[in-house]
Amino acid sequence: MTSGVEQSGLASPVDILKADLRARLQEVQASRRRIVEAAAEARRQLERDLHDGAQQRLVSLSVDLQLLRREVADGAVAEMVDGAIRTLREALTELRELARGIHPALLSDQGLAPALDALAQRSPVPIELDLELEGRLPIDVETAAYFVAAEALTNVAKHAHASFARVKATNTDGVLTLAVSDDGVGGAQLDGGGGLLGLADRVAAINGQLTIDSPPGGGTRVAATIPHSERGT
Repeated sequence: MTSGVEQSGLASPVDILKADLRARLQEVQASRRRIVEAAAEARRQLERDLHDGAQQRLVSLSVDLQLLRREVADGAVAEMVDGAIRTLREALTELRELARGIHPALLSDQGLAPALDALAQRSPVPIELDLELEGRLPIDVETAAYFVAAEALTNVAKHAHASFARVKATNTDGVLTLAVSDDGVGGAQLDGGGGLLGLADRVAAINGQLTIDSPPGGGTRVAATIPHSERGT
């Protein structure tokens, strides 16, 4: 014999509470995703503004200074112009690095694999790349994976005392997996704030997961797993 609640088809208070919690969780996840997407678009816009605005003006000024240098005889004024040219070149380099760190144009234009290759080439620690990526992925997935790799490689260079690191990325059955491992001193932690914790939040906002395996003296492995099969590019 069934209860009156079951016979009438009415949900129990527990079922109602579970449904409410599921709805609230979905709302939170959707909100986190919107925040991440809005921040990513803001970074892309800022990168474009830096490239098309300040960077182009500095390039134009550099050309003007070089033309001026041709007209100036050797002497104190020539040395001042030469110094200004060197300073301007350093400023341009710093601005390009800043713009690349905000949102690299290479990532937007060509995708994750070329952007990871550029990261590896700039690393002071030798990097082995193992990339099994074909075509483009959703931009939020590519962006999250790129910054996971960038932060992990920055930590390798600054803190790991490693002689070698490896970046492996695969895209199989609608799931992107990216891992950065090194042979350094280990001891990295996800808790306690910092860049890795922020990356964990970014990855979680698109239904992914960030994990860290970093035993003291045993090197570090930072891995992100991001499903994307149900979302288009």
